[in-house]
Parts: sequence; C-alpha cells; structure tokens
Amino acid sequence: MLDLDYLAVSAAGFYSTWKVSVIDFFFLPLLKLSIYKSSLECKYMLHSPNMTNTTYEGPIMVRGKGTGFVAVEGLEEDVVIERDNLGFALDGDIVRIKLNKKIPGKRQEGVVEEVVKAAFRELIGTVKEKTVDGKTVKYLHPDNSRIHIRPLLPEALATEIGLKVVVEITKWSQPLLDPLAKITEVLGHAGDHETEMQAIIRSGGFSKAFPESVQEAAHKLYETKEQIFADALKDEKRRDMRGVPTCTIDPKDAKDFDDALSCVKLPNGNYEIGIHIADVSHYVRDHDAIDEEARERATSVYLVDRVIPMLPEVLSNDLCSLRPNEDRLAFSAVFELTPEAEIKNEWYGQTIIHSDKRFTYEEAQEVFDKQTGPLLEEINTMMTLGRKLRKKRYAAGAIAFEQPEVRFELDERGAPTRAYVKERTETMMMIEDFMLLANREVATYIYNLAKDSGKDLAFVYRIHDVPNPDKLEELAMFLRAIGYEFEVQKGIVKATEINRLLKEIEGKPEENLIKTATIRSMAKAVYSTKNIGHFGLAFKFYTHFTSPIRRYPDLMAHRLLRKHLDRSPIGPQEYQQYERMCLKSSQREMEAVSAERDSIKFKQVEYLMNRVGEVFEGVITGVADWGIYVQEGSCLADGMVRLATIKSDYFEHEASKYRIKGQRTGKVYSLGDKVTVKLVRADKDERQLDFELVTK
Repeated sequence: MLDLDYLAVSAAGFYSTWKVSVIDFFFLPLLKLSIYKSSLECKYMLHSPNMTNTTYEGPIMVRGKGTGFVAVEGLEEDVVIERDNLGFALDGDIVRIKLNKKIPGKRQEGVVEEVVKAAFRELIGTVKEKTVDGKTVKYLHPDNSRIHIRPLLPEALATEIGLKVVVEITKWSQPLLDPLAKITEVLGHAGDHETEMQAIIRSGGFSKAFPESVQEAAHKLYETKEQIFADALKDEKRRDMRGVPTCTIDPKDAKDFDDALSCVKLPNGNYEIGIHIADVSHYVRDHDAIDEEARERATSVYLVDRVIPMLPEVLSNDLCSLRPNEDRLAFSAVFELTPEAEIKNEWYGQTIIHSDKRFTYEEAQEVFDKQTGPLLEEINTMMTLGRKLRKKRYAAGAIAFEQPEVRFELDERGAPTRAYVKERTETMMMIEDFMLLANREVATYIYNLAKDSGKDLAFVYRIHDVPNPDKLEELAMFLRAIGYEFEVQKGIVKATEINRLLKEIEGKPEENLIKTATIRSMAKAVYSTKNIGHFGLAFKFYTHFTSPIRRYPDLMAHRLLRKHLDRSPIGPQEYQQYERMCLKSSQREMEAVSAERDSIKFKQVEYLMNRVGEVFEGVITGVADWGIYVQEGSCLADGMVRLATIKSDYFEHEASKYRIKGQRTGKVYSLGDKVTVKLVRADKDERQLDFELVTK
C-alpha cells in the first residue's frame, strides 16, 4: 500500500548515493536526524550550540572519499568534518564532535572527538587487490558507498578476487590509514543474484531465518490453533461478523492478508463499513519469544524477489492472515457512514470474520469497470465512499504525493527479464482511503478517551512534523531556478500551495524530479508516543493500526487500544518502553527502505547491462561539476553523462541555475530537460550507469 509517510523515507533514496546538485542542498543529514529528534527522551538528541557545552553529539553522514556532516540544532548548515578530522568515525555512527573556530565566509567545521556508538559491527563488500610498495595486497571494497575506508585483508592471500564477503575490523590504529580486517563469511561471487540479495539483507542487519525457539513457538501456536480459536469464541467482547459480506483486496503476489473490508447497507440508508485487521496480538503475546524477535525486526522487508517477514510464515501467511473462505480472528474498526461518507457511529474491538473473496487489485477493478462479478454492490458502495473520503482529505489539506514504482519480472536464476512501472488502480486508492480512515479514527478515539478521563493515555502515533523552514526556502529557490513559483512565507508553506505545485507539474517530464525534491523538503514521518499530528495527511491524530503482520508499531497500537478499551492502567515504566520501541521501529523502517531501494537499484543496472549501446529517452535529474545525471524511462534508472563526453562544446556547471552551459554555443542543459541518451556502460558492482548524449 502506498502511504505518504512511506514516501517520505523512500524518497531519500530516489537518487543514488553519489548524486549531487538537486540533493546537495537537500536533506539526507536532516532525514537521518529526524528519527532521533522524534522524541523528547531521544538518547541522541543534539545539544544546542546555545548551551555552554563545547561538544555535541549526533549521527554523522559521510560522503565521497571521507567528508562528514553532522547536523547541530540551531546551526543553519551542517557542521563539516574533513577527512583528516573524522577520526575513527564511519557513516551512521553516533559521534561527539567539537567545533573549530569559525572562519568568516566558510562553513562551520568540526572535529570528531569520539565515536559514541558505532553503526557497523561488520562490513560487506567485494574482495579486490591493489599494489602497495611493490606488493600485491587484497582489500575490501565496501558495498556501501558511504564507507570511506578500504579495509586490508592480510589473511586473504588465497581468497578469490571478486568474492562478496563479510569482514570484521581487527585493528585500526591510525585514523588516516586503512584498518586491518578478517573475513568472517563468504557470501558468493559478486554480481550473482543470490549473493547480492544476501549482501543487501546482511548489510541491513536483517535475516530471513528465525531462531529455533521462535520457530518452535510459532509451530506450537499452529498446532493448538483450534483450541485458541475456541477460546476466542468464548470471549463476550469479541463480535461475530462472519455473516457480513467481506473481502480482501491486495496485490496479486500477496501472501499475507493484513486487512479485509466488509460492507452492509443499513435500513436507515447509511452503510456499515468494517475495516478488519489481522488480530496478531491474540496470538503473539507481549514479551514471548515471537514478540521479542518481532520487536527486533520491527518490520517486514520487501526486496525485488522476496519478503523477509517480521513474523514466521506459519503466522504471517497462514494463522494470522485473513485468508478467504476461512474463519479468522480480527481487530476491527466498524463505522456507520452516511452516503456522503460522514461518520455517524463507530465501534472498535476484536471480532471473528469470514472473508468471502480474495481479490487482486486488478480483479476488483475489473468488477467495478465492467459492473459484473462477485460482491459488485459492495465494491460499488466502497468505491463511491472511498472517493468521497479522498475528496474530503484533499480539501482538508492532505498532500497528493504519488510516485511511480518500478517492478521486475525475474527468471529462474533471478535475472530481470522485464521492467515496468506499477499501475496505480482506483481500487488501490480505495483501500488506502479506508485504511487511512481507520488509522485516523483509532488515534482520534484514544485522544477523546484521554480527554474524557483527564489523563495522558499511552499510545503509538505516526507523526509527521511541519517542514523545516530552511529546507522550504531552499526548495523555493530551486523551483524558481527551473521556472516554477512556490510561495513560502516566513518559512511556512500551506498544503494547498504544495498541491497547486503538484497539479501544475502533472504529466511534465520534470514531474518526478520535483515531487522527489518536494517530498525531501518535508520532515520524516516517525513513530512516537507524543502526538504532534501528521502534516502530510492533514490529520490531527494518526496511527498505524492496519498492518500488524508486517509492522511492529501496528501490533503495539492493537495492544494499547485493547488496554484502553478495557480501562487497564499503563504505568510510567511501560510508557517509556513504548517510546523506546517507537524509536527502534523508526530506525528499522529506514533501514528496511534502504535495503528495498538497494535491491531495486541492483536490478535496474542488471536489467540494462544487456542493453548497452541502446538509445533511451530520459530526464535530467541532477547537475554537477563533472556531469549531468539522467533518469531513463524504461525502468526509471539513473545514470551519468560526463561532461568530458560531450564533444560539441566545452560545458561549464552553473550551480545556482542548476544547469550546464556551452561556452561557444550557449547550449544549455537544465534540470528537468528531456534528453536522448545512449547507454555506454552498466557496472553491477558499483550500481552505476554511464550515458552519452545523443544530439538530433
């Protein structure tokens, strides 16, 4: 399901890590930092420079060959840490820095005093060799392009060049010298499908295999499922909704069905819409073996060829999944809606449901388009109500972000045989409309309970802060440079202004570029026990309630909602535990999106390797001193056109105008321009594409 707050994190990786210009003034340090800023209790909150302390802590982002950046609250620009001053810090580490004396006209620089918490315990990359002082030595070329060191592998003399390996640093005595490391695991040959997927999984700290204790616990649940279900039937609080027309609508390759919808017309002309969510909390109990593992994973990870589930598959694909033609336990939000989609009544609680039909998005869309097929009346009603919910949401200020998603068809070896942009059907949007409704109303219900009780009730919110004023001003400057007006007043922008811009660029070559830049000016949506609302959706209250099979915060929301419905007290220690889990889930979400993005990038390059020499239509998405970056249209892959390859003129980079200009001809290539390019190189190891301009 597409979610604006998912886009807020996924957009951070829209460009490859070596992309500059558009993102040079944008948001990667801020994006990382926002996770740490999501709570007042955040362990790694940066100290304000207005404080008397002379050192500051926070995550460091390292670019290129070793220039670091640390965002310090209160400073307009990130503190620059040059290579000589990085010490033993690597990208993503939590560091303590000290500021150098400010030189007028230059950015604030600093020095890493200490690595407070290392981000990497192991590094993954390819074994390569080089000559040092006349001797051949082997070293690790890290997959992560933000790792600036090249660990030497003195014990790997017999190791084959080109193997993808996992290494552990054994000695790093001087910061400016590469450390020594030992190989702890060989994953396979670099470039092989399974090797690369395993490297991506390991790099993110994920694992498909579950500990034996977790597998045993999951199978025990499955073996006792009849008794568990029988016990659930005895619960007087659980509502039996098995006689209500119910269906699931999901992607065609989905195996875990988190949500189902039911629809009944009431005698008064209104409609009862049930939004039924898998009752994972009934099976996975707080602090049991399955729960502890799910808490560590925090999310399922979706790579191009596989899912790394948060829960064992016997639960995610079977016992908890809302499969058709089977009785299933659910946690439901049931609404009485008028024909104009106004809420008249609401009910929240655990239920028993029976899904009559499992639709794919395409199948449900066909029923609606052709006006024939199973559950036609219910689908018509839900589509009509969904449209009205959507219209109200946008009228209230929700931002209409939608970006294309690339998908691949793979052969038996995992090689991509086809790339295509995922079609966005109205049935997808309808499902989103009802999931957003449930998420908003559950959070609102908790707020009203708290107000009525006069207490601050613990809950897990999905929050999205207002955009950073400086980033908005930079976005406005960027948009003006490429010919668009964007009204920002004192660092504040109205959602209507963002939607106006998105409407203006619709269908234009630069649409995706501007959407990405705009998304990246937004704050990062995160999980927190402290509600501040959701700017992008224009909701005062919002949570994630609808996907407990694949997201741990949704499981927390279910448990807390049940406790509040039962009026069960939640103590301060438990409250703090939920906040810590919110921070953990936010971080793991970012790592999961990074892994998903890396798998797509690898397949994009692999798909185009057999098309070297072909000509593509593309759009300029970045400009730098050494070239322009172009996104081709077949699989939305980004590649570079080096200035040195443009023989028609000598081109210079005009950074303030986001373009290059020929000295002799005055020819200009600007961000957002459509260009024709020829693919001249595709490097799987580096995940890079090289293009050359084709002039007509």
